[in-house]
Amino acid sequence: MSKLFIFGKIEYNTVLFYKVGSEKMPMVQVNVWKGFEQEKIDYLIKNITKVFVEVDVPAQAVEILINEVPKSHWGVGGESCSVKFKGIGPEE
Repeated sequence: MSKLFIFGKIEYNTVLFYKVGSEKMPMVQVNVWKGFEQEKIDYLIKNITKVFVEVDVPAQAVEILINEVPKSHWGVGGESCSVKFKGIGPEE
């Protein structure tokens, strides 16, 4: 699933679960364009964790990995995002 925001494109990858003992621990991977503001990364980490806490997963069990990908290395519809979304989001 992905969503285009004024500040760039964010893609939510598969939520992975791994086991520690008998407990499943979620790991969420989020891809963002390189240059994504730290304030927005902090917001994502805080609020994605909050969603899991609301469904009774302990906050300390939630891992979130933010991957920054250059727009030139991310393609949509046969074009790199640096061309397709020129002027939107962080510039390379």
